[in-house]
Amino acid sequence: MKKMNIVLFGPPGAGKGTQSKFLMERYGLEHLSTGDLLRAEIHAETPLGLQAQELMSAGELVPDDVVVGMIRNRLQDNPKSKGFIFDGFPRTRAQAEALDATLVKLGSGITVMLALEVEEEELVKRLLGRGATSGRPDDKSEEVVRKRIREYENKTAPLKEYYEGQGKLRRINGMGSIADITARLMKAIDG
Repeated sequence: MKKMNIVLFGPPGAGKGTQSKFLMERYGLEHLSTGDLLRAEIHAETPLGLQAQELMSAGELVPDDVVVGMIRNRLQDNPKSKGFIFDGFPRTRAQAEALDATLVKLGSGITVMLALEVEEEELVKRLLGRGATSGRPDDKSEEVVRKRIREYENKTAPLKEYYEGQGKLRRINGMGSIADITARLMKAIDG
């Protein structure tokens, strides 16, 4: 059976974590969130976690080699999985190329990139709302939230072109109810 590997893509606050849960259940996939991996390192107060906390609190990205290494370990630790949902990864072309190379070595590849597209003011509203309830320091300041969105637009959004060049990009309207967005994602996957 061929693995299904989905890149769930979008700016901070687009709903990747929420939608990942529905897609995991529907397709039996493993969720691979760099945010979750990093938060686990931060919670454990590892040297990597402390370094990541400092960068994330300033709204900056964690270096590629660190993130790619964590992802590679998770893929190798789960050889029997039906596939993965990559949430928050890759963020750069270098990460996408490293992911492709890793998956090829494991006899797999990316099936589709689902790009959630959400208006900036809605993202800010969602993130500040999440910051009020989650305790995540990177969601509490409007200035940091807007910086994260700009960082995404400048450094991460160009990845759409990379996957579009492979014929794997599907743009998904990320506005509206959670159920509507889930239905749009499943329609894009089921084709």
